[in-house]
Amino acid sequence: MAGCGSWVFFLTVCSASLFGASADIKVTIPVGRFFTHELLRETFQNDFEPLGKVYGILYNDPIIFKCNKQNFPDLPEWLRFTQRNPFDNGFLYGTPMSPGKSIIEIYATNQRSYDTVRHLLIIKVVPEKILPYQVEVFIKLREIEKVLPSTVQDEIKQDLQKLWDRNPLEMINITNALDRGGRVPLPLAGHFEGVYVKVGSKEYFSECLLRVLTLENKNQCKEEAKIKVPGECHFCINPSNCITWCKTELFDLTKMKPKPPAPTMGSGILEAGEDFRPLESPPSRDYFPDYIVTVIVPLILAIILFLLLAYIMFGRREGVAKRNARSNQIQLYHHYTIHENTDELRTMAGSRGVPPPLSTLPMFNSRTGDRASPLQSDSIPLIMAQQDPYSDTLPRK
Repeated sequence: MAGCGSWVFFLTVCSASLFGASADIKVTIPVGRFFTHELLRETFQNDFEPLGKVYGILYNDPIIFKCNKQNFPDLPEWLRFTQRNPFDNGFLYGTPMSPGKSIIEIYATNQRSYDTVRHLLIIKVVPEKILPYQVEVFIKLREIEKVLPSTVQDEIKQDLQKLWDRNPLEMINITNALDRGGRVPLPLAGHFEGVYVKVGSKEYFSECLLRVLTLENKNQCKEEAKIKVPGECHFCINPSNCITWCKTELFDLTKMKPKPPAPTMGSGILEAGEDFRPLESPPSRDYFPDYIVTVIVPLILAIILFLLLAYIMFGRREGVAKRNARSNQIQLYHHYTIHENTDELRTMAGSRGVPPPLSTLPMFNSRTGDRASPLQSDSIPLIMAQQDPYSDTLPRK
């Protein structure tokens, strides 16, 4: 019998692998509640290696997931997917805000064998009343992949339930801090991305949560000082789940104005007896003020500047002429004083009574001391004038 059972299992697995049969996953969630679905690598690994467990072989291949809405290239607006690396599980998470049905195609690719497996996830969102009181907290020492598992979500809800001191809370949303404009942390130990967690309840907030709305708490947050929280408000079993008080927000949906209803769309067909009334054309516009501002005003300014420049260039020539005449008078005065000083120096030189030096006399030989009469200068031939003046011999006649 045991052998028959193994053969039945073998035939079942082989038929499933041959015909590509895979059970669709169906999930029903209410509107306004947080949805998360973990894509387990072990499940898809069994699809890739269906006989692994039969023969006792355990595979740990790198698997990459790709998710999209059926017949669409991406996911619905409210749904997100994350997977840190091929050796981690993937997560689909989000909060639907309207009822409906979504069919999600999940493709898993084995990077070792390049095989691909396709699963279908059918999500049905049913209407339900949204919780009126909600609280959003920021957990600094967490990352989105570490918070999405159901066990970690239960831990966070238990801590917040002690802080709220109310009935069991419902998880509303979990958002990565990077999606809210946060910075990418350094790749070092002790640096985390951080997550925003929103929970809701039907009952009003506790006194510890209402301290967030006090003026003292707001001033301390503005000054970036250390928040003074009473001991009874510290509920943090796991230090990684401790919240940041300055980033805690309270939402009272009972005081918020409801959104106006969406306009009803008609059939587009006029009823009998009605006439089509087109929209009135826009009123005529007077462009004369625009013409004055863009043309007349710049033209007037240009004319004023032209007249001012003409006055400066041609209307003030008298002053320029006076300056030129004064400059000429100064130059003539300098010329007159130079001649007067020259005459004075000549008079002083003539009154000394000393014969002028021989070198200044005509036809003077500096070597022999002889000098010729100026009257005989015409009888000297041209060749003698070309003789060396320092020679002792004179040419014969």
